[in-house]
Order: sequence, then structure tokens, then C-alpha cells
Amino acid sequence: MTMDLSDEGEPLAPEWTALDNNLAGILPGHRDASYAAERFVRVGWRSTSSSWHGYEVTTRWCELNLDPTDDHGVLLNGVIAPDHLTTLAALLDRFELPYSLELYDETGTLTRELNSASDQTR
Repeated sequence: MTMDLSDEGEPLAPEWTALDNNLAGILPGHRDASYAAERFVRVGWRSTSSSWHGYEVTTRWCELNLDPTDDHGVLLNGVIAPDHLTTLAALLDRFELPYSLELYDETGTLTRELNSASDQTR
């Protein structure tokens, strides 16, 4: 039984489904997206396979695509309720996954960055 897939979590709330992707990021040093997907499943998120090695993980306030890269990282992109960016960062800290996250507004302007290494926000 695979632990990186689950349909038990909450779907993305309707107010976020029409939003364009507003979150981009990377989990450097982790080439296996299933490892990250499994961590989200363990805290109650939904997870589906989106490609041979990619996943889509979802909860009420966020939907992320997790796609491995050739250079030993997992790309993150998707939709997040802007006031939950620090919630996502706290989860990644809890999972002990280094990260770099970027939040964009509806015009595509970068509004905030979070990085696990320096914990700098803007």
C-alpha cells in the first residue's frame, strides 16, 4: 500500500479554485516528490498522482503540484490562500524539508518570499 496517495483530505475551498497559481517554490535536495507527498498525507492532505513522478497535494486552503527536477529538487507550484503562506512554511519546517517559497498577487507581482535557510520575509 502506498502512503503518498490519499483521497481522504479536504478539497480546495471554492473561493480558491478560480485563482491562478500564486505560489512557486522549491524543496532543494529532495529529488523524490513521493517523500514530500507522503508527509502531506500524514497530516491529512489529499494526494493524487499528476505524472509518472509528480503529485498534487490539496487541503482546504492550498493545492500544490510537486514535481521532481533533474537537479535534485522538487518544484512546488499552485494556489494558496495568501494568509496561509506561513502555515505552509511551518509544515515544511515540521517535515524537516528545506524550502524556498514565493507568493504572487493577482497581477503576477512577487509579494512575499520565505526561505527555510534564512527565514527572511519580504
